[in-house]
Amino acid sequence: MNISIVIPIFNEVESLPSLVEELDMNLEKFDSWEIIFIDDGSSDGSTELLSNLCLTKPEYRLIQFHRNYGKSAALSEGFKAALGDYVITMDADLQDDPSEIKNLVNKLNEGWDLVSGWKKTRLDPLSKRIPSKLFNFILRLVTGVKIHDFNCGLKGYRKSVVKSIEVYGGRHRFIPAMAGQKKFKVTEIIVNHRARKFGETKYGGSRFLHGFFDLITILFLNRFTQQPLHLFGSFGIIFFSAGFIVECFILYNKYVLFEPFSRHMALLTFGVMLIVIGIQFFSIGLLGELMAKTNQGHENRIKHFHNDNQSNFKV
Repeated sequence: MNISIVIPIFNEVESLPSLVEELDMNLEKFDSWEIIFIDDGSSDGSTELLSNLCLTKPEYRLIQFHRNYGKSAALSEGFKAALGDYVITMDADLQDDPSEIKNLVNKLNEGWDLVSGWKKTRLDPLSKRIPSKLFNFILRLVTGVKIHDFNCGLKGYRKSVVKSIEVYGGRHRFIPAMAGQKKFKVTEIIVNHRARKFGETKYGGSRFLHGFFDLITILFLNRFTQQPLHLFGSFGIIFFSAGFIVECFILYNKYVLFEPFSRHMALLTFGVMLIVIGIQFFSIGLLGELMAKTNQGHENRIKHFHNDNQSNFKV
């Protein structure tokens, strides 16, 4: 069994010596393993420490970013580079316990595709725990993936999962949800969470606002990528119907009650505006359908091209 450990790094020079020592101790029982550090633009000496480490330990690899791109970009590059049948992710701040690696692997061996850690006893300030609980509750509600901790750094994946999902922006928070959308089997195990020893958290309060927008994006892409008219058409019907009702009311007042249009000019304008907005939503949906059909046709041509090439090769 091949194991790849993917670890994003950003200014964790104080934690790295202890982390490396614990990793070596916990991975010695595996026959084949590699550790991929992704240096996300560190400026505290982490880069130099990791560079020297990789020169002396062939199992250690380093991917270096020249500036800070964020955790999603770091994980994406780590997933691309990972060679193992199983891929384990963890943070470098020593709050994630390397002794949990074997437990993640054992759970994957039961047939699961993704195993997420659950920090049931979380040693973080209340200001982080309460928003996290709310965030995880909303995700369980809207995605249908029934785990307690979507954003835990400790996760185990089969290779097929990390090679089939796209992680960018702030999407690392939603990896279990994205895997669930692709019908991978997702579960969780309780993991040991440790108090931070060095430095401070790299994430500010803005992550909650960014996370909300990322969630909307993921839900939209999952449900309406192939049929955008189902979304925009629904809005179009609502606005068009509301405008139509308003205009019918104006006509009733004009031709039944004999009231002049000038008496309801503001309402008349509002109704026209609603109808125009409804038509615009329909137009956006139709354009989206055309784009989706074009993209699907392009993907099918690529698929047929590869199949034909493989058939010719076999002949």
